[in-house]
Amino acid sequence: MISSGEFILAYNELFRFLHKRYGKKGVVDFWIYISDKFLTNLDVLVKEKGISGMAEYWTHTLTEEGAEYQMSVGENYFEILIKKCPSVGKLNKAKVEKYPYYCEHCDILYRRVIEKYGFNYKIRVIDKEKGVCVLRVLKKEGK
Repeated sequence: MISSGEFILAYNELFRFLHKRYGKKGVVDFWIYISDKFLTNLDVLVKEKGISGMAEYWTHTLTEEGAEYQMSVGENYFEILIKKCPSVGKLNKAKVEKYPYYCEHCDILYRRVIEKYGFNYKIRVIDKEKGVCVLRVLKKEGK
C-alpha cells in the first residue's frame, strides 16, 4: 500500500491550485470534505476505542510516514509532539513553494472527527518551517 506521504507534493500543489481558484475558503471546504468522507478509519477507532484508538491511528500513521514524534497517552488525554513533520520535510527538501496554510489541514481534518466523540482538540504549530507542532486531546468532563 502506498502511504499518504507519497502524495505530499501533490497535496501541496492541489492546495495552492484551489486557493488560487477559490480562495482559502475553497481549500478549507476541501479539507472538510476529506475529513467527512475519507477519515473513516480514524472515525471508527475514536468511536470504538476513544483515546486508545487515537494512539493506534497515529502510531501507525506517523511511523509509516517516518515522523519524529513523542506521544503521551493517559486515561483522559492524548498528546503528540511532532518534532519533525515528514510532510514539511519533504516540501522543504523539494524546494517547492509551500502552500502557506499547509499545516492548518491537520487542525481541520482531525478536529472534525475527534470532537464529535466528546473530546477537546487543540493543535499548536510551533514552527511551520521546521514542522514542529503539538496536538492535544482532552476528554470533556462528564463524557
